[in-house]
Amino acid sequence: MKRTTLFTYCLLLVTSFVWAQTYTTPNTGVTWTLDDIATNSPSTITVSGNNYTLLENLEIAENDTVEFTTDLTLSIEADLRVTVFGAFTVVSDDVLITAVDEAAPYDGFRFEEFSVINIQNATIQYGGGLRVLTETFTLNNCTLTNNVSGVSTGAVVSLSRGMPEITNNTFTFNELPAVSSGANSDVSPLIANNYMEGNNQSNSNRPQINMGSTMTTTPLRIIENTIIGDPLLTQVGGIAVANLIGGAINAEIDGNIIQGNRYGMTIVGPSFAYVRDNIIEDNNTQGNPGIGGSGISLNSSGGGMEVIASGNEIRRNLWGITVIGQASVNLGDDVDNEGLNVFSENGNNGEVYALYNNTPNVLQAKHNCWIEGQINTLADAESVIFHQVDDASLGEVIFDPVSCGPVAATDEFLAETFSFYPNPVKETLHFNNTLSFETVSIYTIEGRLINTTTLSEGENTLRIEYPAGVYLATFSNDAQKVTRKLIVE
Repeated sequence: MKRTTLFTYCLLLVTSFVWAQTYTTPNTGVTWTLDDIATNSPSTITVSGNNYTLLENLEIAENDTVEFTTDLTLSIEADLRVTVFGAFTVVSDDVLITAVDEAAPYDGFRFEEFSVINIQNATIQYGGGLRVLTETFTLNNCTLTNNVSGVSTGAVVSLSRGMPEITNNTFTFNELPAVSSGANSDVSPLIANNYMEGNNQSNSNRPQINMGSTMTTTPLRIIENTIIGDPLLTQVGGIAVANLIGGAINAEIDGNIIQGNRYGMTIVGPSFAYVRDNIIEDNNTQGNPGIGGSGISLNSSGGGMEVIASGNEIRRNLWGITVIGQASVNLGDDVDNEGLNVFSENGNNGEVYALYNNTPNVLQAKHNCWIEGQINTLADAESVIFHQVDDASLGEVIFDPVSCGPVAATDEFLAETFSFYPNPVKETLHFNNTLSFETVSIYTIEGRLINTTTLSEGENTLRIEYPAGVYLATFSNDAQKVTRKLIVE
């Protein structure tokens, strides 16, 4: 019996060793494709046409480059990892990186400090995410879906330094948040024009974008992303930028659509941030106003916070904006901030709270629309702002003058009835621009912008040259915006 047990133990050790085998490129300055690796090490990669299977861990040495320049599928065996010290480039039109068995994910990609990473037009799924330790990192026009915790534990894309670029991607239904950085990483990425939905399926208390401290002089930029929550996830917020253990926050959070999360956006700790032109709606999945549900939540226990917010549209959250501790926000003044934030139906327990100043600080909040869709009086504004008038221990909110007027009934009716023809369309779209729309923007159904066209008054004709499918067409000017579904045959 003892001999059998010892033999089994040794067999397990040998098997584990085989699983842990790693192929390392020669570190001689080579630029290799997967075919080159397969030729040099058939036990590492097998090839069948444009389909490649990775059978061992792969390490790209610091002087070497591995590049994908043709369309291909790379399937990776369970628990395997790709580690890059050199360069990794994906520049073909259609690359799929996936697990051999979707039920047995691979460990993911680890990009070491000083590596050079450029990934374009790839679908990355059923793996352990991207651990990004380098500052030279570009991820563009990719889809990341159904990934799990592996080499990356903070998010599907976990960042550590520098100014990486994450643009035009789709992140959906991953176990972890979409993008994160460490609490003390001092990283200022550009996160722009991404579509994010249902990330952090583990339902841990983390948002879909979860950022720590930033570089001092270069801002973190979270620009024009669409961040849609999963209604079943009660712990997952939209965007968080938190300065919890020192360092700086320098951020620009502009033009995002944040809908259906536990909360819309939170900034925590000493910081400087612009928050402009975001649409923040229906962030209330937890349903508990005591611990969440703000459109924007600002919290700083020791002061040092300067947030400048303008042009935001904040609707149907449990709270509009909450300001907590020693935090501060400028929502509009007569100097540099035009205000023009719009609030509608943010409330809980039968009360409407457009702005809750739970600090001793005086807040400037001029030129805002406190109750959307009607002319606002000072009394209207007062009724939806909680501040010194309601609790003498709190700071005052300076909200005079207000700025809001009704939408003309005729314009509202015309906007509701605006249409184009034919729909479905094959080649040419026609419409009468009676509402003086200035532009039309075409988006994929996932929310990715693919084209913007300037319009003229009167009759317009648009050439449609998109693949068959369903799109969204948004017609807009300074006063209003109309979105219609566009079907291309």
